[in-house]
Amino acid sequence: MTILAFTAPAAMFVFAFTMVRAGLSDLTTMKIRNSLVLLFLLAFVVLAPFAGFSAAEIGWSAAAAAGVLVCTFTFFALGWMGGGDAKLATVTVLWLGADHTAAYLLYAALLGGLLTVGLILLRASILTAWLGHSPWVTRLLSPRSGIPYGIALALAGLLVFPQTRWMTVLF
Repeated sequence: MTILAFTAPAAMFVFAFTMVRAGLSDLTTMKIRNSLVLLFLLAFVVLAPFAGFSAAEIGWSAAAAAGVLVCTFTFFALGWMGGGDAKLATVTVLWLGADHTAAYLLYAALLGGLLTVGLILLRASILTAWLGHSPWVTRLLSPRSGIPYGIALALAGLLVFPQTRWMTVLF
């Protein structure tokens, strides 16, 4: 068996785990830990060469990620986005590649819009009194709370990842 036979399943596991963990963490704490994003970045650096990505492909992915980093940190500086969301989006684009960046950003925007409208409607409804009293639910339903955009970023990543070379190498 080649190293590629082990690399693709490892990449699938790392990507799925990171997306689910980041989304759940943002939902329950409104934070995405730096350690999670750094491990995600390190996993790309280790796995991409073994998966057969060329230096040019890695370079284009890094360029796309750098563009997303500039945009998302501008949004962070303006108070429109959390820092964890900005870092997660950047490293996710690195994993997805330059050729899938537009699809990822489109899905993230659409899912983020749905999430935002849904939370605004839920926060304004009478259902909030019946949805439980755990601290994270109370915070999530508070009109003064932000939107856990990491959920939309994670879902968008999971939607796009199957079309990437990480997955298509298996089939």
